[in-house]
Amino acid sequence: MDFFSRLKKGLGKTTELLAGKLVSITTGRLHLDDDLLEEIEDALIVADLGIATATGLIASLRAAVKKKEITKPDEVRPFLRKRIQEIINVPYTGTMAGAPHVILMIGVNGAGKTTTIGKLASRFAGEGKSVMVAAGDTFRAAAIEQLAEWSKRAGCEIIRHQAGADPSAVAFDAMKAAIARNKDVVIVDTAGRLHTRTNLMEELKKVRRIIARELEGAPHETLLVVDGTTGQNASAQVREFNVNIPLTGIVITKLDGTAKGGALIGIVNETKIPVRYIGVGESAEDLQPFDAAAFAEALL
Repeated sequence: MDFFSRLKKGLGKTTELLAGKLVSITTGRLHLDDDLLEEIEDALIVADLGIATATGLIASLRAAVKKKEITKPDEVRPFLRKRIQEIINVPYTGTMAGAPHVILMIGVNGAGKTTTIGKLASRFAGEGKSVMVAAGDTFRAAAIEQLAEWSKRAGCEIIRHQAGADPSAVAFDAMKAAIARNKDVVIVDTAGRLHTRTNLMEELKKVRRIIARELEGAPHETLLVVDGTTGQNASAQVREFNVNIPLTGIVITKLDGTAKGGALIGIVNETKIPVRYIGVGESAEDLQPFDAAAFAEALL
């Protein structure tokens, strides 16, 4: 199965909720009247796009109707597909810079961060890059073991300390080792934390400072992993983490298990931070670089 097919399958619950509802309310309707537009707006809100994003899309739709750019109900879905693609197509402007290229992974507990690191390591290793992972989630012994297993599968090195060790020390050792061994990519795990826990956010800032001290320009990417099943709650996470640790991108996981995949649209619309990867399944191949056109097509 190619990725577009996996994407369509993974977004099935959200697609059924949004596209299915749009088909239902536009089929057999003859006019794009206010009642229909209100029903469309309700469908967007129920699909968890968020009120602000849904309102903006309806405003665009009303303007298009007024200008007679669309005149029939069956033109609504193609219009929304194009507009949604424009909203979520925030390009990632970075490159695989640095020697090594350093990725700092952050997020709350349960978002799928450690699993995502394993999948990214597998992806980079499959591209022929030498990869090192740093097991910086020292609060959870299980996270260290989980990352060690993923590293073994991917054939990459892991730098680990005992559970309870200082995460900054893990990051320091990983940076030293990666530079000495000419690694292409370093992925640094961190303990899951709520953005509201000040002491943990300060610890995260310390990890980032250590990385920056050891290699100019690092970390080259700071990716926040969010659980797609949390819907609009993820928007608050993105905003708050970004205030403390400037984000270069977002990874949205578990889109295959939710009808709230529309939240991705609201998150990007509100934060203007690009989605770098999305997860639509359990296997390593189900984590893929985000493609705005493919997402909009699969969704609608």
